[in-house]
Amino acid sequence: MTKVTKMADDTSRFTHESLEDAKTIKTLLTALSKGFSKGQMTLGDGDKELVLDTGGLMTVRIKAQREDGQNQFNLRVSWTDPAQPAPSKGTPQITS
Repeated sequence: MTKVTKMADDTSRFTHESLEDAKTIKTLLTALSKGFSKGQMTLGDGDKELVLDTGGLMTVRIKAQREDGQNQFNLRVSWTDPAQPAPSKGTPQITS
């Protein structure tokens, strides 16, 4: 299995879509929760893995909808890689 670790100028992606039962979904969400707790999560579904370091403040977005008998729930969490230094913005200057 190949591990992919995100570097400063490296863009790595992991995408997976499948039909699962509620018990399997719960297992996946529990694994994500444990990854946030320990500060690192590994996502994979075969021969390639993506390792993400977590930490600091994160943005969370939750959306849900029901339309024409179809239900959808989206959870998005985003954050800046803790290994990457935050870009310096300098001191704000205001003149009047």
